[in-house]
Amino acid sequence: MAESITIREPHLEDAERIVNFYNFVGGETTFLSFEKDEYPLNVDEQKESIISIKNHPACIMLLAMDGEEIAGIGTIHSGNKVKSRHQGELGIVVAKKYQGKGIGKELMNNLIDFCRNNGVTTRIQLDTRCDNEVAVKLYEKLGFEIEGKLPNTTLIDGTYYDLYVMGLML
Repeated sequence: MAESITIREPHLEDAERIVNFYNFVGGETTFLSFEKDEYPLNVDEQKESIISIKNHPACIMLLAMDGEEIAGIGTIHSGNKVKSRHQGELGIVVAKKYQGKGIGKELMNNLIDFCRNNGVTTRIQLDTRCDNEVAVKLYEKLGFEIEGKLPNTTLIDGTYYDLYVMGLML
């Protein structure tokens, strides 16, 4: 990973930067579940989300920072229901100009370590497009297994794409 990159949890003053990052990267690739300017939270809602995540023992958001610029974001979201709170849903995105520098792997390792040590999470799940070969290889290197395939889940310009559901038992 590039020496200038630091990984940290967000502060409330990062909310606008986070919203802008997600809205920007949505237009950089078709592999995300959202397009440019489709991030569902505004700045105030993002601040509430930061507080909510900090107060949940099995949720985390990590920012990969290059100075004041967000290079990538990784998240684990877990619910409160007794039967499913052991499972964390992983999300990760690295801005195109920072890809290939080990940032995604570092974020993933930090997220996995958080889950191993939070006393709640025993399983991590993620979804990724089957044709996102770079991501699939990274996830498999980190121990994730393909658990299923969801056909025709994503529709882009008239073409359907399948998703893998991948999981990691801790």
